[in-house]
Amino acid sequence: MTATYQTRGDVAVITLDNPPVNGLGYDTRLGIVNGLEKALADAAVKAIVITGAGKAFSGGADIREFGSPKAIAEPNLLSVILALEASSKPIVAAVHSVAMGGGLELALGCHYRVASPGAQIALPEVKIGLIPGAGGTQRLPRVLGLENALNMIVSGEPVASELLAKAPGQKLFDRIVEGDLMDGAIAFAHEIVDKRPLPLVRNLKVTHPSAPAYLQFARNTVGAMARNFPAPLKCVDAVAASTTMKFDEGMKYERELFMNLMLTPECKALRHAFMAERATTKIPDVPADTPVRAVKKLAVIGAGTMGGGIAMNFLNAGVPVVMLEMKQEALDRGVATIRKNYEAQVKKGKLKQDKYDQRMSLLSTTLKYDDLKDADMVIEAVFEDMGVKEQVFKTLDEVMKPGAILASNTSTLDVNKIASFTKRPQDVIGTHFFSPANVMKLLEVVRGENTAKDVLATVMQLGKKIKKTCVVSGVCDGFIGNRMIEQYSRQAGFLLEEGCTPAQVDKAAEKFGFAMGPFRMGDLAGNDVGWYIRKRRYLEKPNLRYSKTADLLCELGRFGQKTNAGWYDYVPGKRDAIPSKLVEDMIAEHRKTMGLTPRKIGDEEIVQRLVFALVNEGARIVEEGIALRASDIDMVYLTGYGFPLHRGGPMCYADTVGLFNVVQSMKRFAKNPNDDAKFWEPAPLLARLAAEGKTFS
Repeated sequence: MTATYQTRGDVAVITLDNPPVNGLGYDTRLGIVNGLEKALADAAVKAIVITGAGKAFSGGADIREFGSPKAIAEPNLLSVILALEASSKPIVAAVHSVAMGGGLELALGCHYRVASPGAQIALPEVKIGLIPGAGGTQRLPRVLGLENALNMIVSGEPVASELLAKAPGQKLFDRIVEGDLMDGAIAFAHEIVDKRPLPLVRNLKVTHPSAPAYLQFARNTVGAMARNFPAPLKCVDAVAASTTMKFDEGMKYERELFMNLMLTPECKALRHAFMAERATTKIPDVPADTPVRAVKKLAVIGAGTMGGGIAMNFLNAGVPVVMLEMKQEALDRGVATIRKNYEAQVKKGKLKQDKYDQRMSLLSTTLKYDDLKDADMVIEAVFEDMGVKEQVFKTLDEVMKPGAILASNTSTLDVNKIASFTKRPQDVIGTHFFSPANVMKLLEVVRGENTAKDVLATVMQLGKKIKKTCVVSGVCDGFIGNRMIEQYSRQAGFLLEEGCTPAQVDKAAEKFGFAMGPFRMGDLAGNDVGWYIRKRRYLEKPNLRYSKTADLLCELGRFGQKTNAGWYDYVPGKRDAIPSKLVEDMIAEHRKTMGLTPRKIGDEEIVQRLVFALVNEGARIVEEGIALRASDIDMVYLTGYGFPLHRGGPMCYADTVGLFNVVQSMKRFAKNPNDDAKFWEPAPLLARLAAEGKTFS
């Protein structure tokens, strides 16, 4: 049973006990109702306390039941709350640690609420494309006031219980309990045991001096910020109903909005992303209880942009870092950049001075490999060249202590080959951080064929500690993200040859929802990086065709923002991308040499060729076992490549479009004489799923 019942004198205690966050699954809901019936039937019980075991009151719906019949089976959460409201004996919710979503709605259905300080209170449904669906939009405004409640519901962000208790006129918490919460809750229950009538949140009124004007202001503000997401504006509509409708009418309206949102592609995409992020931690042959190695000190080789950013992640988490460079000037520049980044946070009020001082105190520097010998893990962040990596790893093999983890921040190179430069391949792993490494959430964890399971488990745990979304990849050229982006970039180049301008392609991609289009992305990352990789590709894959436009651009020295000239022109000190006549003329001249007549290409074709190129390569990656699951690919693209969140990632988007339709489009693209017909042959996995009417998920 996931809800237990006991008595403490004349008070019955119902405890939710469904780890890890006491999700309100079917068994838990049933346990609450059964406990309530037992308490009501016992003449010796005068009051009831509901609380949660462990580290949460309740985190809301049980995500393990999402989409299953159990999620809506009676008693559903609405029925449970109605039963609490109808109780003839007073019910006190004893809230601690976490009360979110349905957990908060459950507490709002009780007659009284007490809380421990520091409890995180939230209605976060908007983050998965929904509104609260069990009365949150109708009850929270009645206890917190219109403005406070709307801010919480629209943002979905948690607020500490003691801050909410200080809100003027609030009726959310009757008491903040210092010390033992259960003792305080039972004492409070004794105080109110004889008070009648029992207070119900539904009977309170929502008052505001100018509700219509405030709500219109909220709609304008939220509408401008929400863009591609319908849920935030629906939150405003539902909360507005609490000011104009009777409670039961408002509840009916909330439910209607909730059910409609459940069917939207945006909600499906956000729920997919929510579940996909949790799935990334599950590695079939590396169970959750796999022993991990202690990493109490970290070494970083390279103090450049990547090395400095990587070091900051660990300094932020309280892990001492020693940073190595070959020259003192390079070390000084690296440390200065780290200081500058932290000082900017201090100036903006995002970091306190004492925290800044603490983090910098954890950083040490050296010019000698020998000074790394006591580190538990080292991350190499040197130039992306196998010869350079070989020198570094042979040296590390000599100096690092036994059991130290040797990690490479390579973005494309063969981790198995890198491991072969050592006598300890079991200790070698790839940790592909994304730039800027101290900001980007994604960490591709590249598992070599000899990487030990405890090394993989350690790095996954460490990634969580530094607040990264870790996705496991097998070894191949480019791993998951960069292997796929190569096909995306190839298509972007072909589109230029066939008649598009860089700005047209970028605008179509950005209208679809990408953070930036392929050419603006190239200018930001540095076009010379792709040029270097292509030169290697030309040797390894001589039959693979690329558009020569990107090479011609680099031959002009137009490497992007760092040279104030790339696919676009840039004004020094600014990042505004200004269309370049020189580049457009260069592309037109290249078309002539190829004998191509430019044609008009619509946004739909641009987007489909870019995105379906990702999908087809992604299907190959899943089939080869490079990615554990299709949803891992989506997390790579959502957290590392600016893929629009409301689309759920490339594989989720393909499911939404329908895999049959994706394959039909690819067959059309294969007939394009300027394109790569062989590439557009559907990957076997994609072809099979489309033929069977199935999806990647």
